[in-house]
Amino acid sequence: MLRLRLFTLFVATFFFANGQNTDARYRPPVFTDSGRLERIRVAFPVVEQLYREYAVKNHFPGYAFGVVLDGELVYKGAGGYTDRAGKIPATTKSMFRIASMSKSFTAMAILKLRDEGRLRLDDPVEKYIPELKGQALTSDAPLITIRHLLTHSAGFPEDNPWGDRQLADTDAELLSLIRKGLSLSNDPAVAYEYSNLGFAMLGYIIKKTSGMAYSEYIAKNIWQPLGMNQAEWEYTKIPAGLLAHGYRWVNNDWKEEALLHDGIYGAMGGMVTSIESFSRYMALHLQAWPVRNDAETGPVKRSSLREMHQPWRFIGMNLNYRYPGGRGCPTTSAYGYGLNWTRDCEGRESIAHSGGLPGFGSNWRFLPEYGIGVVFFANLTYAPTTAPNYAVLDTLIRLAQLRPRQLPASPVLEQRKNALVKLLPGFADVVSSGIFAENFFADYDTVLLKKEAAAAFARAGKIISVSGMVPENQLRGYFTIAGDNADIRVSFTLTPETPALIQAYQLQVREKEHK
Repeated sequence: MLRLRLFTLFVATFFFANGQNTDARYRPPVFTDSGRLERIRVAFPVVEQLYREYAVKNHFPGYAFGVVLDGELVYKGAGGYTDRAGKIPATTKSMFRIASMSKSFTAMAILKLRDEGRLRLDDPVEKYIPELKGQALTSDAPLITIRHLLTHSAGFPEDNPWGDRQLADTDAELLSLIRKGLSLSNDPAVAYEYSNLGFAMLGYIIKKTSGMAYSEYIAKNIWQPLGMNQAEWEYTKIPAGLLAHGYRWVNNDWKEEALLHDGIYGAMGGMVTSIESFSRYMALHLQAWPVRNDAETGPVKRSSLREMHQPWRFIGMNLNYRYPGGRGCPTTSAYGYGLNWTRDCEGRESIAHSGGLPGFGSNWRFLPEYGIGVVFFANLTYAPTTAPNYAVLDTLIRLAQLRPRQLPASPVLEQRKNALVKLLPGFADVVSSGIFAENFFADYDTVLLKKEAAAAFARAGKIISVSGMVPENQLRGYFTIAGDNADIRVSFTLTPETPALIQAYQLQVREKEHK
């Protein structure tokens, strides 16, 4: 029996030390609006019209789009031609080069290798590419790290469209470029500046750590587990009837662009895929949310996917942004790992990335807390695909009245709320109630607390109801006591100890308007 107890203690200690002491009582946020799919189906004709009209207006030879909701491709469409000479219509199985949308696959591969212990994000790049050693803009510059490459903050200059023409370069050509010396625009970790070169280096690091080309590693460890059967790096491997040709609009006509072969710069923009296959990748990202206790099912940990979505490097603010419909809404943006992060004035957070190459333009964008995403491919040089995706998402959310997930109150928040309701307004036995943290009575005078509560309840009048707890997270939130004349909002914050106790508390009285 003693041996069993020691073993149990060892297991508990081991899992606690390794971050495995999960709270089985945790309840993830959920969608409370029923019939989500049925409601957005009504808007699908509007979605198709938005994409079609935008494609015609901007001279897209061909295009394809998809809408993913709750992990499923629920609507898709296409128009125009992928091969104008052959008059081959675009479909959702047509394979378009998605350009810089490839970057998130490279970033995901890096995180998977990190999770496997093969590299660290703060490793200096020169550990894997010795040719970079000693190159810096200033004498006090830090070493360039893998994390700097992931977030476009290594100090390399913005290299569009130069980088677009390097797609087929070999590993040897990349190393030769670095060996000759790079021109730097800044020191690492100082500023965001978009760099295709940096992601080519990540592709090389994947090879150095995994023993296989980045293209092979991504195909084996990401595409295949997801069932992305229509995905390639080398365009010559794609059946002629499925491959989208790229075009440029010049002198009121389309001019076909030459396709480049796969090379080390493909890690930044060489992937070729279809809406059907890419939707599976979108579903993977959407299903990383919310945080929860479910078993892992994807090729990459959900926590690593969410890590990709975080705003690691600030880009800027757009105070004059307007949605395509004309509604003003300032936004702020940042870069994660191979992905952009945006928050608008309405609090919506979206994750996205565009792609542009000679002959192609693409964009995908999803809103984690709404469980919805869209993707748009076109075979026109640098096709502007971001605006229509914004318009479609905004339209779907507004027409279907979609709401973000709602977080249920944690058991401890409910317990503290119920105890507070019993204490108010008289605060009898407040010291012995056992729900307040050690700091509370040093920060709050009990006499004043009683006076404040008495005054608030007097203004409220007859109490009508007490609302449910509205959580802001697991340990902070508020509830409302509704009265005839006014409502009382009771907010509180709990401590990090176990059990969590009330460390901060506030009453706010909100008068009602009487007709």
